[in-house]
Amino acid sequence: MAVNRKEKTTGRLQQKMAEIDSVDAQGHRNVQVYQLAYNLAMEVFRESKAFPKEEAFSLIDQIRRSSRSVAANVAEAFRKRQYPNMFVNKLVESDAKVTETQVWVDFACDCDYLSSERRDDFVKRYEAIGKMLSGMIAKSR
Repeated sequence: MAVNRKEKTTGRLQQKMAEIDSVDAQGHRNVQVYQLAYNLAMEVFRESKAFPKEEAFSLIDQIRRSSRSVAANVAEAFRKRQYPNMFVNKLVESDAKVTETQVWVDFACDCDYLSSERRDDFVKRYEAIGKMLSGMIAKSR
């Protein structure tokens, strides 16, 4: 008997959720993409401390908020993993925050608050996080 598409999709999703469920009591903190995003957000925070004070309520706030949202949305996705659509939605939101953070990093570089080398490093590492998120999204569909 042939398995219909919905059953295949449900099976793949249940398999992925079982893999995620195998993560120990540390929960989202053991998810590699969360760890990378969290550590990178902390680097963004440290770098932004040197930005001019007049940027406190604009660029500094925006770059810190978006960089932290990458990790926060991964953590929320982990919590919502039993709800497939919500799980994917949170991963998509996290990926969008990756792109937003890259935009703010570009602004910081163009305003001479970050060196082009540091910008390139941030962009490269956020691209890697984005690829990991895209892989997780694709496996969940």
